[in-house]
Amino acid sequence: MASTHHKIDPAEAIDPLILGLDVGSTASRGGLYDAAARPLEGPRAKVPHAFTTAADGTSEIDPDAVVDEIEQILDLLATPDLRGRIGGVAIDTFSASLVGVDARGRAVTPCYTYADSRCAAQVRELRDELDEQDVLQRTGTRLHSSYLPARLRWLAATDRAAFSAVDRWMSLGEYVHLRIIGTAVVGTAAAAWTGLLDRRTGAWDERMVETSGIDVAQLSPVHDPDLPVREVSARVAERWPALAGAAWYPVIADGLASNVGVGATAEGTVALAAATSGAMRVLLHQIPQTIPSGLWCYRVDARRSLLGGALNDVGRVVTWLEQTLRVPDDVGAVLAADPDPATPTVLPYLSGERSTGWAAQARATITDVGAAATAELIYRGAMEGVALSYARVAEELAGAAGTHAHEIRAAGRVAADLTPWLQVVADGLDADVRHVTNKRTTLRGTALIALESLAPDVPRSEPTIGATFEPVPARRGYYDERARRYQDVYAALVR
Repeated sequence: MASTHHKIDPAEAIDPLILGLDVGSTASRGGLYDAAARPLEGPRAKVPHAFTTAADGTSEIDPDAVVDEIEQILDLLATPDLRGRIGGVAIDTFSASLVGVDARGRAVTPCYTYADSRCAAQVRELRDELDEQDVLQRTGTRLHSSYLPARLRWLAATDRAAFSAVDRWMSLGEYVHLRIIGTAVVGTAAAAWTGLLDRRTGAWDERMVETSGIDVAQLSPVHDPDLPVREVSARVAERWPALAGAAWYPVIADGLASNVGVGATAEGTVALAAATSGAMRVLLHQIPQTIPSGLWCYRVDARRSLLGGALNDVGRVVTWLEQTLRVPDDVGAVLAADPDPATPTVLPYLSGERSTGWAAQARATITDVGAAATAELIYRGAMEGVALSYARVAEELAGAAGTHAHEIRAAGRVAADLTPWLQVVADGLDADVRHVTNKRTTLRGTALIALESLAPDVPRSEPTIGATFEPVPARRGYYDERARRYQDVYAALVR
């Protein structure tokens, strides 16, 4: 089916409809999609929010406020005229969230986000106690502040009363379900992001759960995406008659939804996300035997895994450059120009490194600054450094997936705002980069995953592709040399 960037009239939509929900870092969003994954015309369903942050590493959000946001979105979208047409409700949330819930089903902790770094001491404890490579092979995750083992230990150590009051530990999406439909199950693709799931069996890893100081009975049942909840509280149909009989799909993580939303579902197609932070991910149609040390691997259902790596600093680098340098008005021309050997080498670790070296203490370095270096060249060097950071992830991905990416699909704010930079990425990675220009690709992916089982036989619309950037063969030598220099500086200063 042809691509679609335009919303369609509900009268033209192919039933069953999916009501998609996306709880992101900056807002909760919702949208209706038909069985072909085309967005429907309707009200703008977006409720902004922000994490509560502090200098000590705090990063939280009020889980009950998010429940209210989702109910507002359902009020907007699940209108009475759609009664009998909505076949399912699907939700994704930002990854690795944690809410402690008491026996009455109420939150007794804030929602701790993936960005909360107050458990750094517990990460060090776990690294002393455990074989991190063994943990990676079992769970697909490193020992890191964004995963739950260290966070649960930190909470037990710093707020024993709250920790002891918890009957069940949930992701934010599970808590939304508990409050609205009265039941909480966790999707495999949200459970995997906890660091507590056995990636080979799809069951909770009892050793990691015990190491975290909790019990498996305190965690929700794990459901693959094709196992929705159909028995829900009667109050759902009372408040939203259009949702009577709709299946509620288990919460998934936004990383999986993003890959599916940009159309990166074949093993040779890699999704490149470029927002405040960044990631490269490939959906494997298997559960791989071993995981490279620089990557993570999340089981998403019985037959597929999401393999990838994450960068802390992508949009954050752009913001820093704009605030710190006399950035030229036409940065597009700087990024589109031929490479210049006078460009400084930049390791862009403003807030530490995740993939591939996981050096949380790493900081940004600007080196090889000569008399010919200008603000333009420093800017260019920093953005080359971001591209080369992606290239390091791509190299490990190619080794693990057994294939060089024949296509990279790029999306996100930085890809949209600095589209000429995608030529730097194509040259640095020596691969074609296609810019996906759809809005709300994560929301679209969440709908598509539910449609796999809700309407398996309906052809889907394709994402909208803008420009395609092909590597320039004459620049290969320059970027090979840049990659070697990047590694030399990294080896000297980071490792």
